[in-house]
Amino acid sequence: MTMTVHVDIVSAEQEIYSGLAEMVFAPAELGEVGISPRHAPMITKLKPGEVRVKVSDSESYPFFVSGGILEVQPHLVTILADSAIRAKDIDEAAALEAKSRAEEALSDKTRKIDYATAQAQLMEAVMQLRTLDRLRKRGG
Repeated sequence: MTMTVHVDIVSAEQEIYSGLAEMVFAPAELGEVGISPRHAPMITKLKPGEVRVKVSDSESYPFFVSGGILEVQPHLVTILADSAIRAKDIDEAAALEAKSRAEEALSDKTRKIDYATAQAQLMEAVMQLRTLDRLRKRGG
């Protein structure tokens, strides 16, 4: 029998996923991490990107998180996301529009804008599109 770890992914709005997994991959602040059952305890910030919950060799569930906190215990992985969505539910048109708006704001040197906010919006839109692209390449 394969060892598993319980995974909870929640956002401010709702619980997105709760179940067992063989492995979890997440975009930690310093790079992607892979968490398996009995992983050493840790807490880290998440950056925008794809969280992938591998439930078996043939099945995994991709999610997009805009950031948040990852807490790992030996038998429990908790992701407290700023916002989270199943990859298949990403609105590609909205992500492309957000990317375009952020790029426009960053390129317009005449307006007073909050560059940090515009860069964060650009990063989130790009990562949503990348998550959607990965989903399509995997055949999801």
